[in-house]
Amino acid sequence: MSETSPSDNPETPANPDFDAMARDIAEVPAVEVIVTVAVNLMSAAAVKLGLTEEGDTFKDLDEARKLIHALAGLLDGSATEISSFHAAPLRDGLKSLQLAFREASLVPDEPGQGPGEKYTGPVYGG
Repeated sequence: MSETSPSDNPETPANPDFDAMARDIAEVPAVEVIVTVAVNLMSAAAVKLGLTEEGDTFKDLDEARKLIHALAGLLDGSATEISSFHAAPLRDGLKSLQLAFREASLVPDEPGQGPGEKYTGPVYGG
């Protein structure tokens, strides 16, 4: 039997090593953090829109709306901080999600009132 208890181990799920985590994140450029967060928001929105292999299993348009709106706000707020190399595909992905949301809605929002359109302007099909 071990002489150490879980509380003797400084890095357990209940007690993560925050100093090591801070050092790790300190080495990551801000652009990479922004892009990673944006991709995570896009992925979560796609799941909530039912665009994954699971289809409608996890579909929740209210949740998708929130995620798309947050993504649009992030991209709008970071537009001057990330290069067009990073921003262009993220904006394309955002527009695709906005269009998918419009198509999935039983009663589509008025142009300019859909998720994230406060930041992007109206999104039209096509």
